[in-house]
Amino acid sequence: MAGRELMWFKSSHSDADTEHSTCVEVALDTRITAVRDSKAPAAGHLAVPHPAWNALLSSLR
Repeated sequence: MAGRELMWFKSSHSDADTEHSTCVEVALDTRITAVRDSKAPAAGHLAVPHPAWNALLSSLR
């Protein structure tokens, strides 16, 4: 990830009202899924290995 700009996106189910929405943004890299607060992108992000991210999503479904 060092030296590369991540391409951030959020779910199409996110509220269009970005001032009042509570969303996270996600970016995919070769080995990790990065997650950050959409209201505070400069605060940094959490890097999660793809298998752990997939397990989290599976448990939420």
